[in-house]
Amino acid sequence: MFHFLKGKNKENVLYAPCKGKVVPLSEVPDPTFSEKILGDGFAVIPSEGKIYAPTDGEIAMVFDTLHAITLTSSSGTEILIHIGLDTVTLKGAPFTAHVAAGDQVKKGDLLMDVDLDKITGSGLNTVTPVLICNTDDYEKISLKKEGEVSLDEAVLSIS
Repeated sequence: MFHFLKGKNKENVLYAPCKGKVVPLSEVPDPTFSEKILGDGFAVIPSEGKIYAPTDGEIAMVFDTLHAITLTSSSGTEILIHIGLDTVTLKGAPFTAHVAAGDQVKKGDLLMDVDLDKITGSGLNTVTPVLICNTDDYEKISLKKEGEVSLDEAVLSIS
């Protein structure tokens, strides 16, 4: 009843973190993501090795192995960008971070360079889940776009 007390905007939008093909989480071949264990969201099969901020916010954490980044949007949405599946096993080799915990970012800021060929050459999948880790704080999370996407396209609506 008092949803305004949650401190969230009426509607938030996440944009694509990279160029590629947006797919629903149900199509990610890893149950941790497809069954939404860590949260709801979407995934992108990247067509180039650059990961950008999907919204304005603050970097909460860059994992030591550089395979994932968490950020909190300016409206309080907790976001996990997990680059590829099982890429933690690569111990950071295909990744170059351009941000650190505490950095303020704007939508479209470059977060990470990724060598997609190194990931696929290691037999791993490059699909990149983007999760809302505080899913329970929202009434509705809906995919606005599937298929080929550019950086300026809204992909997920959160309200």
